[in-house]
Amino acid sequence: MERRSLMKTLFLAALICGSVITASADGLPDLKIPDGVGVNIHFTAGHGRDLDMIAAAGFKWVREDFFWTSIERQKGQYDWSEYDALTADLDKRGMHAYFILDYSNPLYEDTVVSTNPITGQLDHGTTASPQHPESVAAFAKWAAAAAEHFRGRGVIWEIWNEPNISFWKPKADAAQYTTLALATAKAVRAADPHACIVAPATSGFQWDFLETVLSSGLLEYLDAVSVHPYRGKKPETAAADFARLRELIKAHAPAGKTIPIISGEWGYSSNTKGVSQNTQAAFIARQQLSNLLNGVPLSIWYDWKNDGENPNENEHNFGTVTSNLQPKPAYLAIQNLTRELAGYRISCRRDMGNTNDFVLVLTNDPGNTKLAAWTISAPHSVALNSQLNTNLEAMPKYIAVGQ
Repeated sequence: MERRSLMKTLFLAALICGSVITASADGLPDLKIPDGVGVNIHFTAGHGRDLDMIAAAGFKWVREDFFWTSIERQKGQYDWSEYDALTADLDKRGMHAYFILDYSNPLYEDTVVSTNPITGQLDHGTTASPQHPESVAAFAKWAAAAAEHFRGRGVIWEIWNEPNISFWKPKADAAQYTTLALATAKAVRAADPHACIVAPATSGFQWDFLETVLSSGLLEYLDAVSVHPYRGKKPETAAADFARLRELIKAHAPAGKTIPIISGEWGYSSNTKGVSQNTQAAFIARQQLSNLLNGVPLSIWYDWKNDGENPNENEHNFGTVTSNLQPKPAYLAIQNLTRELAGYRISCRRDMGNTNDFVLVLTNDPGNTKLAAWTISAPHSVALNSQLNTNLEAMPKYIAVGQ
């Protein structure tokens, strides 16, 4: 009788605590865990052990650069073999490809001096981003050929990576990027009307850049708006930015079209000046959960594995595993989340009387209920109802209710 009473109490609470934003679009996952849990990699063919571990952690999407220069080495001739191999390897493991259509190609653009986005140093002899009619047309033609080649494989196509910073050569230019994105989106949509197309993959929420891109008519061709919500603050602070971006999308979307937001890349480095490995572990779980709470159906964690061994180097420490594939706490945290909450959707956030405590009510199709609970303040005990107390900490805990 006590368990039934507890179930009833929590069920009634779920009815009154409000609902989350729903989101759906062709080619995108719904809000069920772990359908939208993704990770960024830096390889193509091979790497079977990496992919086995990625699948074992519960990741369902793998984001990777789809390099124009490695595919079109002679004008009009495309070699898809590396990406065919990767897509086949993902298929075997029940995962999906999220390919970034990038970067430029020396067959069509001249070399320039630009800033390296990783080191901050000047790069001499890098290729300018597509900004002339011939190179824009060639990029769009190549992207359309890719969409046709991988048609029916469930690929998400993202147009460029962080064009609002130094990944656009020689320097960021919203108008140039918009010209490329429009040409590419139109070409991909013509090649495959059911292709899933996302953009603009901005680094952070640069509002003037986003306004230029989203007011251009590009939203007619997009299935989602992708952003990279990097920040030094806690993952939950992205909620206000998502809300503002959603209003901007509404202002420029075609009438009657709802366009969701996806988190195309976002992580926290566990270098000596970054967050601790335990904090990184808490953040990877909370990023996924808080994004779902805000109606974001797909979240790509950056990065799969550390890019090096230097504990002081920012770029070497974003991984969920070390460079030699030893699991970090972040790996175990995402694996625990995907196992504990597999098949569940967030119904609502319980009102705990403050903004720091997060108690999410999740349900699955058979009608079972679980709670995901954590706090962004100091650890403390809370009463979930008259019969159930728990201690809230930075790491989410998952509580089965009435089962």
